[in-house]
Amino acid sequence: MIVSVSRSSISGTVCAPPSKSYTHRAVLITALSDSGCVHRPLISADTRATITACEAFGASVTFRGESLEIQGVSGTPRTPENVIDVLNSGTTLRFMSAVAALTDGAVLTGDSSIRSRPNGPLLKALNDLGAEAFSIRGNDRAPLVIRGRIRGGSTSLDGSVSSQFLSALLIACPLSSGDTTISIKGELKSRPYAEITLDILRDAGAQIHADGNHFFMHGGQRYRLQEYTVPGDFSSASYPLAAAALAGTVTVQGLFPSRQGDSAIVAILKDMGADVSWDTARGEVRVSRADLKGTEIDASLTPDLVPTLAVLGAVAEGHTVIKNAEHVRHKETDRIHAMAVELTKMGAKIKERPDGLEIVGGELHGADLHGYHDHRIVMALTLAGIVAGDTRIDTSESVDVSYPAFFEDMRRLGANLHINDPLAGAG
Repeated sequence: MIVSVSRSSISGTVCAPPSKSYTHRAVLITALSDSGCVHRPLISADTRATITACEAFGASVTFRGESLEIQGVSGTPRTPENVIDVLNSGTTLRFMSAVAALTDGAVLTGDSSIRSRPNGPLLKALNDLGAEAFSIRGNDRAPLVIRGRIRGGSTSLDGSVSSQFLSALLIACPLSSGDTTISIKGELKSRPYAEITLDILRDAGAQIHADGNHFFMHGGQRYRLQEYTVPGDFSSASYPLAAAALAGTVTVQGLFPSRQGDSAIVAILKDMGADVSWDTARGEVRVSRADLKGTEIDASLTPDLVPTLAVLGAVAEGHTVIKNAEHVRHKETDRIHAMAVELTKMGAKIKERPDGLEIVGGELHGADLHGYHDHRIVMALTLAGIVAGDTRIDTSESVDVSYPAFFEDMRRLGANLHINDPLAGAG
């Protein structure tokens, strides 16, 4: 689908979608428990992939209004009867590869984007812990084959690519037969996501000792996550909040303090000069437009904000530097390169560097843009279109991955958007 975006003014109130990161983890950990209920989950393409995979491992998932009732596997997932297709969800691929190592084995694959994403650190760790884990093509990319079961032991994990590898092991290893020690080599990128995993595991009764970059857990544990309510998603909320800083005034509800690293968007917008207030008791963030100024942003803990930050920098006065974001190159697409290419089409002065972007702010003009089948690229470029006008972005259907109501919410706030679906009405 192609979304056409005209210059718009933004105002109003929207609710933050439920967190995708929390939903993935809560659903899986509940599925590994005896039974439980996940309230207010995000239902999107990515989280549906996790639900389907949990069912392949033996859980039963039932939709009840705004909740998921889950009959779990009590710590003993069954061996899947078929290949697990994670679609476009890297989180699902990594988490379920570790869960597969609690069974006799599984084969996991996904779409073309998933088949280009690296998994070497996780495969090495699973092998270290007693399973046999490898890439069919011998390149650390899906399709992945997991055989045999992890038995515990010690492993080291390269933290420079993704925290999802650590989260996957933290979820699976307490259910293995032996004790496990995990050591992180170097800086753990996106660490807040691993902290989210630890929080939910502890809510489920898991005993995990974390000491800096070292993690220890006994085997033979059981999870009991009986009730869990998913919080609002700062990653998704960053788009209407940034739109307000660019073109109006917006209040986003459902944003309470949490472990989410992307809550940094509140401080970043304030630092760039936007009028920002956060009522943490009510969970409401209000942002109003202002003349933004460039800044320097360390994105090591907030990789999903990088496309949005690039748009903000492209219209802010002065220089913006986004650094320590090399791990963003290993997402659904190389997001650093994608934003440099597409914003250049709009007249931005932007320089790509190995770990981020250097941007000199100015005026953007409309253009025909490629969305790379990447939800975050499409949503960020929509913000650029709201400022520039006369902009068209392809592969816009990809927003379903994390924020299915994105275009609906933006229209509700006053964005002038038109969706052209060439397949609509096709028989």
